[in-house]
Amino acid sequence: MYLSNCIILFHVILALEIGNAFAMVSRPTITDLAKKAGVSVATVDRVLNRRLPVREDTAILVVQAAEAIGYHATGLLKRRLTETPKRKFAFLLQKPDAFYQSLGKELSAATKANHAIDGKPVVEFIEDITPTVIADRIRLIGPKVNALAVVAVDHPLVNEAVDQLVQHGTPVFTLLSELSTTARTGHVGLDGRKVGRTAAWTISRTAKNIGKIGILVGSHRYLNQELAEISFRSYMREHAPQFTLLEPIVNLDDDQIAYEAIRDMVIKNRDLVGIYVTGGGQEGLITALRESGRAQDIIAVCNELTATTRSALIDGTVDLILSHPTIIMADRLVKMMIKACNASEPRHLPPLLFPADIHISENI
Repeated sequence: MYLSNCIILFHVILALEIGNAFAMVSRPTITDLAKKAGVSVATVDRVLNRRLPVREDTAILVVQAAEAIGYHATGLLKRRLTETPKRKFAFLLQKPDAFYQSLGKELSAATKANHAIDGKPVVEFIEDITPTVIADRIRLIGPKVNALAVVAVDHPLVNEAVDQLVQHGTPVFTLLSELSTTARTGHVGLDGRKVGRTAAWTISRTAKNIGKIGILVGSHRYLNQELAEISFRSYMREHAPQFTLLEPIVNLDDDQIAYEAIRDMVIKNRDLVGIYVTGGGQEGLITALRESGRAQDIIAVCNELTATTRSALIDGTVDLILSHPTIIMADRLVKMMIKACNASEPRHLPPLLFPADIHISENI
C-alpha cells in the first residue's frame, strides 16, 4: 500500500513538473509579441520601459497583440498607455537681457503647463554667443534631453552640431532665427520679410523730412535679421527711393556698441531722419538718441517691448516697436516639440512664422 501511494505521488509530481516545463516553453516572449504586433523588439521595449517615445497608434498595436497572445506583462503595457510621458526640453537662448529672460520664463511655463507631458524645462542663457561655444553647448546638452530649441547664428559649426544631434534621434528646433541646415526639425519665429517691410513703411511714411536712414544689424549670420534688412531695403527701393540708406552697422546685439554707433551716426549725419535696429542694442539706441537731443526729429524703430523700450515709446524717443508674441510662440513651440518626440521616425515640420506685435505710444 505504501509503495502504491509513493508511485502515485511520483506520477503527480512528474505531471506537475512536465506541466510547468511546458508552460515555461509556451509562455509568450517579447520576440513573440514583437512578431505578433509587426514591430521590432526594440519598439516593444520602448513601450514597456518608456526608454524613448513611441507613436500612440504603435503603442496601442503592441497592447492589442499582447492581449491576443496572453503576454505576461499586458497589464503593465496598458498602464503605459495612460501614463503621462516625462519629457525634458532644453532651450538655449542668448545673453540674459530683459527680452531673453522673459522668453525663458514663457518657455518654461509652456513646458510645465502642457498636460500632454510631464514636462521639465531646461533654460540656459549663453553669454558667449560665438559659434564654437554654441556648438559645444548643443553637443553637451542635446543627448540629455528629449528635444532642444536654440537661438543661434548661422555657421557651419552650429549646423554640424545640429546635424549630429538630429542623426542621433533628438529633435532640434531653431527659435527666432533659422539655420541653413536642412536637418533641423522645425522653426518658430517672426516673418522676417514682413518685419523689415513694416519698419520701412513706418519710417518712409512718418519721417519729417527726406534724408538719410541708418540701419543696425546684430549680425548678418542671424538669418532673421539679414532677411529683415534685405526686406527693409527692398521696400525703400520700391516705394521710397528718395531716401538715402546708410551702410548697415554690425553691433553684435551689444548695447554699448549700438550706443557708440548711433552717437557717431547722429553727429556725422545732420540730415539723419530715421534709424532701424533689426536686432538687439535697443538700450544703446535709446541712450544715444536721448543724449543727442534729436530724438523728436529721428523716427526710430526697434524690437521687443521691455520696461526700457516701453518708457522710450511713451516719451517719444522710439516711435515703433516690433515684438515677438512670446506667449503664443512658446506654447506652439512646445507643442511642436511634443509632436516631434512622439514620431516614430525623424520628421521635418514646416516653419511656423508669426506676424510681429506692433507697439506705438498709443496702444501700450
